[in-house]
Amino acid sequence: MQVEIKIDKDCKEAKCIIITDKMTDELDAIVKQLSSSNPKLITGFRDGGAKILEPDEIYRIYAESGRVFAECKDGNYLLRLRLYEIEEILSERFVRISNSDIINLKNVKEFNLSIAGTICVKLSNGTVTYVSRRFVGKIKKILGI
Repeated sequence: MQVEIKIDKDCKEAKCIIITDKMTDELDAIVKQLSSSNPKLITGFRDGGAKILEPDEIYRIYAESGRVFAECKDGNYLLRLRLYEIEEILSERFVRISNSDIINLKNVKEFNLSIAGTICVKLSNGTVTYVSRRFVGKIKKILGI
């Protein structure tokens, strides 16, 4: 994809024009991102305090006992959002691997395909989690296998 930026000192408001032969999922995601005037943040809660979580800090987001947690570089945080709401906020580098787990692909150390019918995911912090059978096809497509 080619990107071109023109600086015009007389311009009052930024304008984005996309020229393409067909609409793709990638373009649709770009349009949604550009159109959202109110970027959503993920706020984690721990020890009576709140912290805005940067996506790069997050290893995974998981549900446990009816609550949603973010496993980050500096510990776990309670989130007040549902997994489906978090999926809408986060970029494509976050992928759901089960009904209760979303991983950050940038923090994956290795995918182990040796277990029949499932995939073991080892994160860079040492956490091990598994792709449920329902999501194996999606992960294989992402990995190109």
